[in-house]
Amino acid sequence: MLEYGIVRLAIALVALLPSLSKLFAKLLDILVPRLRRIALKNLKMAGFSNPDQIANGVFVSIARLLAAFARLPQLNPQNISALIRYDGLENFQTALARGRGVLVSTAHLGNWELSAFCHAWMSAPMHIVVRPLDNPRIDALVERYRALSGNHIIEKKDAARGILKALKSGDAVGILIDQNTTLDQGVFIDFFGTKACAGTAFVKLAHHSGAAVVPGFALWSEQEQRYILHFYPEIEMTGDVPEDTQRIHSQLESVIREYPDQWLWIHRRWKTRPPGEPPLY
Repeated sequence: MLEYGIVRLAIALVALLPSLSKLFAKLLDILVPRLRRIALKNLKMAGFSNPDQIANGVFVSIARLLAAFARLPQLNPQNISALIRYDGLENFQTALARGRGVLVSTAHLGNWELSAFCHAWMSAPMHIVVRPLDNPRIDALVERYRALSGNHIIEKKDAARGILKALKSGDAVGILIDQNTTLDQGVFIDFFGTKACAGTAFVKLAHHSGAAVVPGFALWSEQEQRYILHFYPEIEMTGDVPEDTQRIHSQLESVIREYPDQWLWIHRRWKTRPPGEPPLY
């Protein structure tokens, strides 16, 4: 109850005064120091020469994400253009027109909440796969916000059936692909020069359904002071699970390298190690 109350209060305050999101992100950085330690570890492992600067940017990005999330109930098709625009929409539309559905490979990069939310109004609602939050009251609040623009929620625990049904109807499904997974659910791929365990369910669904795979990320533009929802060219599937999983993550890595301070480096992405290797965290 206390946790839910704090979250509700924080969202309400940020909705009234968006600049407070920077304070809350700073408090997160200070009160949970392990997050910065993980980020610095990951950034050094990935070979970046300015890990502290990028880590600072990560918390700025979190502040922007919080500010945008608090604004979701205030958004509508008439005012969202001030917050986000498209780039590469034709990549998505061409894939969707084939009628086999589209799997949008996305990540905790930029503003993953805003991208799907605004896409529903700028084009059409889509399906988004989510993992329920541990606190059921907070989860219900977040899901209500996510669905305000008409998107359909698919819970991760029973995702395969819902995803295949949506794809069979020719719809789009957005899935976050960038989190660490366990050996029984993934394969090892090269990610920033270090082996990372990546889930294989995404490409298996693409192979099974024949759906197009189109990367999409809402990335902050400092010049425009708004997000740009980039849809990148379709990634061709070969039918080989490890190879296709690598291709998707290589594309993701290239985008993260372009916008390093907008990826959630605070996640223990390289936690699962190949058998016999010592832990990295």
